[in-house]
Amino acid sequence: MYHFFVDLKGTLSEFEPRLVAALKAEGFGVITEIDIQATLKKKLDIEKRPYKILGACNPGLANQALDFEPEIGLLLPCNVVIRECDNETVRISFMDPEAVLTLVDREEVAVLAKEVKERLLRVMESLKG
Repeated sequence: MYHFFVDLKGTLSEFEPRLVAALKAEGFGVITEIDIQATLKKKLDIEKRPYKILGACNPGLANQALDFEPEIGLLLPCNVVIRECDNETVRISFMDPEAVLTLVDREEVAVLAKEVKERLLRVMESLKG
């Protein structure tokens, strides 16, 4: 599996600030935000439920990864998807860095990927409370 997720009762606008705060508590900043709903409406005039892709980055860990493997930037940042589902539920999905970074065959990167995953799992758990 390339991701893990949590389903929560509520709306994207309710959970997005909580998600950003939880990421921050684990040392991540949101460096990119793609509003899929707005983009598809503007470009294709298609109505979709709220759906955002947030690019989360922990600068210290990213720097270490770049020192180990300069081209690893192709696999960064860690994407987090927050989207509204049909039943008044928000799904927050996290890219699994351990799964994705197996593409880089370096033990040092695997160790970093494990740490990043542990932090993202803590973010996910904190949203359940």
